[in-house]
Amino acid sequence: MTSTLTSRRLLVAAGCALVLGLTACATPLPQAQPEPVPAVAPAATTVDQSQDVLTDVGEVLAAADATLDPALLPPRVEGPALAVRTAEYARATATAGAKPPTALPTDEQVLIVPQTDVWPRTQLVVTKQPDDLQAPRILVMQQTSPREQYRLWGWGRMGAGVQMPATAAPQTGSEVLAPDEAGLLVTPTEALQQYADVLANGTASAYAATFQPDTFRTSIEAARAATVAGVQAAGTATETYTPEAAPVVSLRTVDGGAIVVGQLTTVSTVTLTVAGGTIPISDPFYAALTGKPSAASNFVRTFTDVLVMYVPPAGSAALVQLLAAEHAVTSATAE
Repeated sequence: MTSTLTSRRLLVAAGCALVLGLTACATPLPQAQPEPVPAVAPAATTVDQSQDVLTDVGEVLAAADATLDPALLPPRVEGPALAVRTAEYARATATAGAKPPTALPTDEQVLIVPQTDVWPRTQLVVTKQPDDLQAPRILVMQQTSPREQYRLWGWGRMGAGVQMPATAAPQTGSEVLAPDEAGLLVTPTEALQQYADVLANGTASAYAATFQPDTFRTSIEAARAATVAGVQAAGTATETYTPEAAPVVSLRTVDGGAIVVGQLTTVSTVTLTVAGGTIPISDPFYAALTGKPSAASNFVRTFTDVLVMYVPPAGSAALVQLLAAEHAVTSATAE
């Protein structure tokens, strides 16, 4: 009996050894491990990629500026930038080069890169000071889809004495905020809408106390007053300021605020109220746009405006500040 039991134990042991041996021989194949999902989206581009984009944009601008040919712009210029640059070429041609296109450096001081994995992607570039010693520009670069190139969407001239709010390093990227982001003094959409009201109504605007005074607003008010004074009793002069439905982009600042980029359309209309009168169009640029030397009824100029503003976080004692802006005539009509 003992011998039989011992034999059975040996068989079991041998069987176990065989199983273990087979298991040891069946080495599992290596399996690809998926990349961990990041807690936040990555920066949309590297610093090198952003600099390559700026180089390409600069080359396209230089070639188009040399010939004043807007047909060369679309590969790297779109939106308000394309409309403004096209009009600037018409102005330079009409004035025989006396009013050249705006200087647009493409060497960066600061890169503000979005932290995102979706499109469109919009990043901001604070340029070095132009050779003409004017203020640095803030370039707005946008990529609409994965297969599209980054293009210059717009630009703004920084206001005198303006300091940029601190933003995340470009290697990390800045959080992209929704147009109705509630953690700010006002939402990005409200900032554009309210600023447009302040442009129209000045200190009488219900939102005037929300915004710091700025030289852009002062220049708009001065130009409007000069137009009204020029018309005097012969007609009326009005201006409207219409913001786009939503900002182009809003990027988080280090202090919890946001840099908001948006677009306005300004329409300046002079209408004659005296029968038999005319509105002379002596500026060669406006004459080129309208194709007329004078208007018998009304003269309308349409401006394309790009605004870059800082919106403080909710609860802050700071005011909304305009950082940079561009205000340029892009069309005109005379009737």
